[in-house]
Amino acid sequence: MQLVLEKGRPSNTTGRLDKEIRTYDLLDQLGIEYERVDHEAAETMEAWAAVDEILAPATICKNLFLCNTQKTKFYLLMIRGDKKFKTKEISHQINSARLSFAPPEFMERFLDITPGSVSVLGLMNDKENNVQLLVDADVLNSEEFGCHPCINTSSIRLKTKDVFGKFLEAINHEYIEVKL
Repeated sequence: MQLVLEKGRPSNTTGRLDKEIRTYDLLDQLGIEYERVDHEAAETMEAWAAVDEILAPATICKNLFLCNTQKTKFYLLMIRGDKKFKTKEISHQINSARLSFAPPEFMERFLDITPGSVSVLGLMNDKENNVQLLVDADVLNSEEFGCHPCINTSSIRLKTKDVFGKFLEAINHEYIEVKL
């Protein structure tokens, strides 16, 4: 499959999931410009090399869905793809007990996404604010970043200021800046 960066939503939405189309609908409604590339599903950061290249110079994010030990608090952590997640560093910064990866059923319940498709855009489905967004300072300091539109067979490049301004405001979510 040849990767092609296209401006905006796909012209033909046949065979695409409703959650992906809802993502484009919201971005368009908010006047947020984006570029999109369709690709095969990739399960690891290493498999993203070609996608990373086409989205450059955007920062490619690793999105981790986490929870506390009691599974009563849930977090979406956005870090640069080349950084390592260290639970002790994050737990200390947010005054939480040890964090671990949350079970997939909570990801589906709160964000309407499945493992491998996690992104900040899934927060549009979290109407009750069950998930707290944590963002590494390096992501916030980047001009653009890449993420999934709630499905892992497409990736989009967005302006960081649009997501952490217009988008989060529209969906009633706030973020906590962390440093890794």
